[in-house]
Amino acid sequence: MNDSDKSAGQAAPSRRKDARRNQKTLLDAAAAVFVTSGVDAPVRDIAAKAGVGLGTIYRHFPTRADLIIGVYEHQVDACADAGPALLATSPSPHPALGQWINLFVDFLVTKHGLAAVLQADNTGFEALHAYFLDRLLPVCTELLEAAAVAGEIRPGIDAYQLMRAVGNLCIGAESDPRYDARHMAELLVAGLRRPHH
Repeated sequence: MNDSDKSAGQAAPSRRKDARRNQKTLLDAAAAVFVTSGVDAPVRDIAAKAGVGLGTIYRHFPTRADLIIGVYEHQVDACADAGPALLATSPSPHPALGQWINLFVDFLVTKHGLAAVLQADNTGFEALHAYFLDRLLPVCTELLEAAAVAGEIRPGIDAYQLMRAVGNLCIGAESDPRYDARHMAELLVAGLRRPHH
């Protein structure tokens, strides 16, 4: 590491930004490999997809469990961040809610394997489940409140109950090609609409 003496001061912030970007690239690659090959996929496949060396992955995520947790949190964050973005760009809140529930369904169906792996280590799973609720419940609440204020859906719909209902609609979806969880979730969201007299 002989480059550290060259303007180390100004390199630090950009290096931190690089590290964050590299970690995001890594987690995106790991997520994609997990979805296609399962969470037991070889780490070298993830390294190849991310365009980094094995050492880089092990430096960020010393164990496979660390990597799985990293992917899970990264995807929860992406789902959480999508809520306000959809609200800002949708013509009204109800379609934003529908699009967000679609993302949530995709997360639940593709991440089901992750959840199953993590249940083996219950403490890790509980911490992740808490993270999931901490990040996603407020986003779902915000979408529901905006749609209720806009008069598009009936008021008083509880975000936790809605997320649980969507979760229940997703059970087993990844192993049954005849079942479309996203379509059933869309029907549920459509059913939230305030009936027009």
